[in-house]
Amino acid sequence: MVALLVCLVVILGVVIALAYAERKVAAFIQDRLGPTEVGPYGMFQAIIDVVKLLQKEDIIPTVADKNLFRLAPIIIFAAVLAGFAVVPVSPDLIASGAEVGIFFLLSIVSLDVIGLLMAGWGSNNKYAVLGAMRSVGQIVSYEIPAGLAILSAIMICQSLNLQEISFQQGILLNQFAGLENEKNYLFGLKALQIDVTQVGGITTWNIVRMPFLMVSFIVYYIASLAECNRAPFDIPEAESELVAGFHVEYSGFRFAALFLAEYTMMVLVCLVATILFLGSWNTPLPNLGPLKLATWTTSTPGTIVANLWGFFWLMSKVSILLLSQIWLRWTYPRMRVDQLMQLCWKILIPVSLGMVLLAGIWRLLMI
Repeated sequence: MVALLVCLVVILGVVIALAYAERKVAAFIQDRLGPTEVGPYGMFQAIIDVVKLLQKEDIIPTVADKNLFRLAPIIIFAAVLAGFAVVPVSPDLIASGAEVGIFFLLSIVSLDVIGLLMAGWGSNNKYAVLGAMRSVGQIVSYEIPAGLAILSAIMICQSLNLQEISFQQGILLNQFAGLENEKNYLFGLKALQIDVTQVGGITTWNIVRMPFLMVSFIVYYIASLAECNRAPFDIPEAESELVAGFHVEYSGFRFAALFLAEYTMMVLVCLVATILFLGSWNTPLPNLGPLKLATWTTSTPGTIVANLWGFFWLMSKVSILLLSQIWLRWTYPRMRVDQLMQLCWKILIPVSLGMVLLAGIWRLLMI
């Protein structure tokens, strides 16, 4: 129970910081100041916004299906939050070391589609229904290339356990049960006979030891933007057409829950991208001769230092991905629905299928 509360507080803190960062980055891109009044540099504006939402009246439309209307935000937020259970944040800190971690994550997060549909249908509002249908169609479509991109990384790592995948990408490889005799070779090629197991750093990240996974990472990153309903894939919430999409009738605490779920989903997809492709909680700094940068910026598992370093590196990488999502939102215009579906079905899915095929061939012939 304590661990759950700590997790909730940390996630809430990250989401509030992300909301503040989005407003400041948007202001910078548009040559504005952004929040400036509440706290130093407006740092407490996001907190005040949450307090304001919690004090607003909770309005349920008279003609709404009240049971669906009330239940939808709970399902959406719970589905996203449950995904964090299998995400490692350091060598020792993980809520559940499930062997089928990534499979559980993809399965449980997919349930938010049901919540979105319930929110739109339960509102009994044509704009909300249209927004919900758009959102469901978009998420279900983009889950295919995202899942295939993840599958290509899993085929290389030969594991569904996110903690095991994390250990495979650093100098602590041989300290995970079952990996004691494993080695990392440069670009994943044993034929080169260049053992980088003790070099660590960026040389053992999946996108470096298997270079074609960079393509899978790009496919996953684009698909994850669509799954989060982030611009330029935000047609489910197109304010010029649908007022606010599936949550147009929500107010107060329920709107805050939906708002929190969207930003929480952003954090979750960036965590998955970091763990599968960018070395997870491992340091990016390699050991170079007498400069043992990887060793100095890691530590023996089971120590506080190791967990602090791991959490620092993981959140640093996640922060860069989150900032890139914000940057893209305020840079590119919204795509039309036909452009969005064409990108998914005619480009991303064929490319991701090719990556799965290549991963299978690489695993059979090159390793």
